[in-house]
Amino acid sequence: MVKTLASPPHRLILFLQQSSVEWCSSLWLDAIREIDPTFRRTMIVISKFDNRLKEFTERWEVDSYLSASGYLGDNIHPFFVALPKDRGTISNDEFRRQICQVDIDVLRHLRDGVKGGFNEEKFGPYIGFSCLRKYLESELQKRYKEAAPATLALLEQRCSDVSMDVSRLDSKLQATSDVSQLRRSAMLHAASICTHLRALLDGAADPAPEVWGKTTEEEQMHSGINSWPGISVPVKPPNSSLKLYGGAAFERVMHEFRCATYSMECPQVSREKVANILLAHAGRGGSSGMTEAAAEIARAAARSWLAPLTETACDRLAFVLQSLFDLAMERSRTDDSRYQNVENMDGYVGFLAALRCSYYKFVKDLSKQCKQIVRHHLDSVTSPYSHICYESDFLGGVGTVANTLHRFNQFSGVASFDLSESGSLEEGQENLPPRDQQQMTPPAKANEREILKESQLTVPETPSPDLPADMHGGKKKDNGNMNDGGARKRHARMAAYANRSHHNNVTVGGDDLVSRSGSSYSSICSISAQYFAKMREVLIERNVPSALNSGFLTPCRERLFLALGFELFAVNDEKFMDMFVSPGAIDCIQNERQSLLKRQKILLSCLSEFKNISRTL
Repeated sequence: MVKTLASPPHRLILFLQQSSVEWCSSLWLDAIREIDPTFRRTMIVISKFDNRLKEFTERWEVDSYLSASGYLGDNIHPFFVALPKDRGTISNDEFRRQICQVDIDVLRHLRDGVKGGFNEEKFGPYIGFSCLRKYLESELQKRYKEAAPATLALLEQRCSDVSMDVSRLDSKLQATSDVSQLRRSAMLHAASICTHLRALLDGAADPAPEVWGKTTEEEQMHSGINSWPGISVPVKPPNSSLKLYGGAAFERVMHEFRCATYSMECPQVSREKVANILLAHAGRGGSSGMTEAAAEIARAAARSWLAPLTETACDRLAFVLQSLFDLAMERSRTDDSRYQNVENMDGYVGFLAALRCSYYKFVKDLSKQCKQIVRHHLDSVTSPYSHICYESDFLGGVGTVANTLHRFNQFSGVASFDLSESGSLEEGQENLPPRDQQQMTPPAKANEREILKESQLTVPETPSPDLPADMHGGKKKDNGNMNDGGARKRHARMAAYANRSHHNNVTVGGDDLVSRSGSSYSSICSISAQYFAKMREVLIERNVPSALNSGFLTPCRERLFLALGFELFAVNDEKFMDMFVSPGAIDCIQNERQSLLKRQKILLSCLSEFKNISRTL
């Protein structure tokens, strides 16, 4: 504490030490050398000098002690003082008289009690309390005189600054009744906030990111969104440990969204869901039942799992934008302090609250619109009319799974598959008709079926003894469908087929299909996963980033001030003044003005008194 108080260069140091302490053992002398090495502003005072006098008998002893024997510089002379012994209650005048008497007694002893006396010419001005008093008064007067011009100028500058602050508050109080002036100041402040918001989005390092920025973990905690839906492992994008804000934090959230989306695989689909979709498509006829089934499974997975991720991304980006308001306010305060003609709006609490609410509402509306746009992109990608799953470059890269799918698609009797875990066919029952039915098929018909095109293949039907033989020999259309049987004949054939299959425990199928039901299930799941990955890639690489950038950043750069101005200033004067005449704002300004008036009064009094002192120095 002593070192701290004595360190400022404009302060004088009074070093007091008892005469019983030898120079060589003085610990505080070393401390003084650290603070003031040259003793330029240090005065050394040796107290209780009368107790040391009886130790001196020769002149050289006195002169050696008074000169500090080389422990101090040649130009450093300590003062030697003694105080009266009487500790009783006496008046001030009596105490001064006793001090003078002690000084006289000390000098008499040095002259008469020591053999040869002492070097009075050299050490006389430094012995006695009266000599110390004269030196201190002269030194203080000298210091005051040297510092008077700078101190006087500083007082005048502070008085001028306080007067300007009082005038500014008077103008602000007067402006509370001037609607046009308030509108102008409020619009300038809103424009300044919008300008700083654009600067933060474009990239800025002021204010300090170390103080105002947030890490990914802090963003998640403050936004209340601690994880991505459907993602069990924590997502750590690059730069997640850095404190970022503005456009940098926006891009980091976008990258985190990509990482979260690509870390999600196509969810596992139960056999029941596959069977429901696959059998329904098979009932429609055609040769692409399993292709459509796999695509439909992928569409459902994309809609149910990617939609929550996109909504979470919109919420996180909205939080990043909303956090910029406080940073823009801080930048605006810094700029206002640089320019005296800029109106400071800190006292108008109601207006600042309305400005913040309008900005938050603007960002919230942007988030809602972005969610709708991204949802539209997701619906477009997962639409049955989308060609994403049927692009040639995608289907060509599927490989063996595509061949398997093609083989399954050649068989239109998909409805006869058993996809349950226990429903695998035994080796003797793999889609083979009964032996007697194999013999009933004429060789010519068999050869004719082999050369049919893909669109002309039909499901081989098992003849039933309950049906006339001519039902199985009826004519067929070119595309492989029945010509004139109608729904009634088809229903009869299906009933007979089901009855026959039940008695024979046989699944009917084409001669070229030999895969079990487990193979069909795994093939559909594999193709669905690739379809899902394709839809995810289109969304993440093509649609969503551009939609979010144009949906969030472009409006903030181009129409933020217009939206804020329309909500805050496109109102009548009465509603506009409600933001400024609140009791809190007026009281705050008046209290600040009263405080400045008190300070102004004190400074003016100090200035007047110091001018009078300066004239006497």
